[in-house]
Amino acid sequence: MYYDSTYFLILIGLGISLLAQQGVTAAFRKYSQVQVSSGLTGAQAAVRFLQMNGIHDVTVMRTSGSLTDNYNSSNKTLNLSEQVCQVPSVAAVSIAAHECGHALQDAEGYSPLRLRSILVPVATIGSRFSWLLFFIGLAMGYLNLAKIGIYLFLGVLAFQLVTLPVEFDASRRGLRMLTECGVLTEEEMPGARKVLRSAALTYVAAVLASLLQLARFVLILGGGRRRRS
Repeated sequence: MYYDSTYFLILIGLGISLLAQQGVTAAFRKYSQVQVSSGLTGAQAAVRFLQMNGIHDVTVMRTSGSLTDNYNSSNKTLNLSEQVCQVPSVAAVSIAAHECGHALQDAEGYSPLRLRSILVPVATIGSRFSWLLFFIGLAMGYLNLAKIGIYLFLGVLAFQLVTLPVEFDASRRGLRMLTECGVLTEEEMPGARKVLRSAALTYVAAVLASLLQLARFVLILGGGRRRRS
């Protein structure tokens, strides 16, 4: 098919994403073996972070899976995976601090977090239908339909771009809490920075992969126009 040559963009994006994921997995595995001198587990550290920031309406809960930690603003729950919730390691308390950073953002009405919440339905629709509309439009010669697919994909990209400052800010807040709340010593902080930095890079990789996919869509659409002319 005429658009086969653009597959290399997907492969580059996939490679970037895999490298970023391997990086966060390796950092988390390494610093999961380093116990914190404070002896606090991720869940215990999270409770301390929330209390010391005056947040009393958030419940710390355990969730299944690995690196599935998240903060849910709709039901005010901070969900920690088993490797974070019950383990007194540098990696565990670092991830817990990051998620508490999101809780603090929510409590303060952090604007990028609000914007990301608004963009959630846009990103959901775009991720489900952008590819479908694009390739159906291309196959049937309805280039305007293919354009709609691109516009929907732009919604996904917008969500990912807004996510970057949200995640970086949560890590910044988390690192500050780790020292201010006495959970990590100065000697333990470099490990926390490496864990959170590697996690942040996965979001950067997602944006880069989406930009490459957008470039692919544009190249394919341009090829479709040339074939019709």
